[in-house]
Amino acid sequence: MYAFEYQRPESVAKAVGAAGGDARYLAGGQSLVQSMKLRLSSASTLVDLGGIDGLRGISRDGSSVKIGAMTRHSEVARSADVRAAIPALADLAGGIGDQMVRNMGTLGGSIANSDPAADYPAGVLGLGATVQTDRRSIAADDFFKDLFTTALEPGELIVSVSFPIPQRAAYVKFKQPASRFALVGVFVSQGASGVRVAVTGARSHAFRVPQMEQALARDFRPDAIAGIRLDPAGYNSDLHGSAEYRAAMVTVMARRAVEKALAG
Repeated sequence: MYAFEYQRPESVAKAVGAAGGDARYLAGGQSLVQSMKLRLSSASTLVDLGGIDGLRGISRDGSSVKIGAMTRHSEVARSADVRAAIPALADLAGGIGDQMVRNMGTLGGSIANSDPAADYPAGVLGLGATVQTDRRSIAADDFFKDLFTTALEPGELIVSVSFPIPQRAAYVKFKQPASRFALVGVFVSQGASGVRVAVTGARSHAFRVPQMEQALARDFRPDAIAGIRLDPAGYNSDLHGSAEYRAAMVTVMARRAVEKALAG
């Protein structure tokens, strides 16, 4: 690991003020610390967000659930508010990694990293959430840009994420058995803004599937999307599965997600 300066501010303003140059925010550390240990990543300064109480917490406000960026996966999974309002999101959080990862990893850290196989990006995009930073609100559709790339500007800090409460929703993933990352994960929701189908693990970043959304908007049943065949161009291909395999699995996982949502 390369040498770095460590700071632990007590407010969002101080954290943003310390984030100059090539400084990096430290949230759960489940990705950043590992890459720094292997010298795959470096930073002159690590700004630890763990001391900012205002970045944690879960609250329900009418038609949405607001979750602080530093809220742990395990906290989301256990939250009575999340389980009552969006059980699919609690289910997603409870299936991330292992218990140690869930006890350390954070919502904000996960989506800021935009790992192509992470679970939360599918939930954020599949529910049409809004990401609130220290300076603006970013719609989910505008947030995930590419491999490990988001709409965040240098030094911009995620403060919270607001998830609209859907009529029904479900998340299903086919996971890599060792890492529990999604080889293909699909989040399906039906709510006031319509039907959303979001996928993780299949391309460089989370994405929506308009063909499936349109079919399910007409008929929200698994059979409505059974015949959809997706073009594998641009899909990930590695030792775990080819692009063609992942494209086919999107349809399989999407059907299972719809079944699960209907079983509710």
